[in-house]
Amino acid sequence: MTTDRMRSARILMVDDEDANLQLLRRILEPAGYDDLLTTTEPREVPALFAEYRPDLVLLDLLMPGKDGLELLAEIRGTFDEDDYLPVLIVTSDHSAEAMRRGLSAGAQDFLTKPLSPAEVRLRVANLLKTRFLHLALQDHNRNLEQRVRERTDQLERARLEILDRLARAAEYRDDETGEHTRRVGQIAAAIAGALSLDDDEVELIRRAAPLHDVGKIGIPDEILLHPGELSDEQRDIMKTHTTIGGDLMAGSEFPLMQKAEEIARTHHEWWAGGGYPAGSCGEEIPIAGRIVAVADVFDALSHRRPYKPAWTVAEAWAEIERRAGSQFDPAAVEAFGTVLRTTGVIGPARTRK
Repeated sequence: MTTDRMRSARILMVDDEDANLQLLRRILEPAGYDDLLTTTEPREVPALFAEYRPDLVLLDLLMPGKDGLELLAEIRGTFDEDDYLPVLIVTSDHSAEAMRRGLSAGAQDFLTKPLSPAEVRLRVANLLKTRFLHLALQDHNRNLEQRVRERTDQLERARLEILDRLARAAEYRDDETGEHTRRVGQIAAAIAGALSLDDDEVELIRRAAPLHDVGKIGIPDEILLHPGELSDEQRDIMKTHTTIGGDLMAGSEFPLMQKAEEIARTHHEWWAGGGYPAGSCGEEIPIAGRIVAVADVFDALSHRRPYKPAWTVAEAWAEIERRAGSQFDPAAVEAFGTVLRTTGVIGPARTRK
C-alpha cells in the first residue's frame, strides 16, 4: 500500500466535544493525514457522510441527541454490505458492554479515552490498509468479471458465426451468396413476432432458422443441382435432408441447437398432412417448423435458383396464400401477410367473400 494512498484517505471524525476532535487532529496531521472532516453535531453526519464518502469514520459513542450506535446503524444503511467501510469507535466508556455493543453494531475497532497517540495512529493505519486492500480486491474482481464477460461474448459470437457459416455451407452449392439462409431467419423471426411469441422464442427462431436446410450437405450434387424435375427416387433422396439435418443437430444441450434440430426435421411437414419426413399435421408440427415452412418457400419462390427463375413478390405471396390450410398453417400465413402489409411489400388485405 503506497504512502500517498494512505495519506490521501478521507477521515470523518464525530465527537460532541470539539476538544476531542482537535486532539485527534493533532495526532493524525503530523502522520500525514490531511483530509480530515470533523463535526460536533451528530445530526449532520448522514449528509456529511453522503457528500464526503469517507474511507474511515472515527465515532464517539456517548453524544446527546443521537448516540454513536444510532449513527452507526444509519450510516450502515446507506451503502452495500460488500463495501468495506471501517469504523473506529473512540469513547470514554471503558465497559465491556460498550465494546460488545459497538462491535456488534458493525464497528471494526474500539479505542477508549484517554488516547495514546501511537495507538491511534496504529489503529487508523491498520484500518485504512484493510480498506484499501478491500477496494483493490473489488477492482481486481471487477476487472476479472469484465474479462470473463468479454471472453463469453467472444465465444458466443464465435459460436453463432460457426452456425451461420455451417448454414451457408449447406446452401452454397445452390445459393452461392448464402443469403437465402439469412433471409429465412429474418422472415421467420418477423412471422414469430407477428404471432406474438415471446422475445426469447423469436430470437431462437431467428438464429436457428438459417440451419433449416443444413442436411443438404448430405445430398449429392446431381440431385441438389438437377435442373429439371426430379424422379421419384431422386425426390426420396432429396427428402432425406430433413433427417440428415435433424441428426446433425441432435443431442445438444443448448436451446439454440435443439430449436435448429426441430426446424430441420419439421419445416417440410404439411399442415393438412402429407409432408415429410414424419407426415405430421396441424399442431403436431412445432410452431417453429410451421413458421419456417412459410419463410423458406416464400424466399425460394421469390429468388432465382439454379433450377428455376425468380417469381415476383406478388406471385410468391399469392402462392403462399393459395397453400394456406393445406401446406401451411393458416395462422402463420396470416401473420406473414401482416408483416408484408406493415412493411409495404404488398397492398392491403383483400376482402374475402
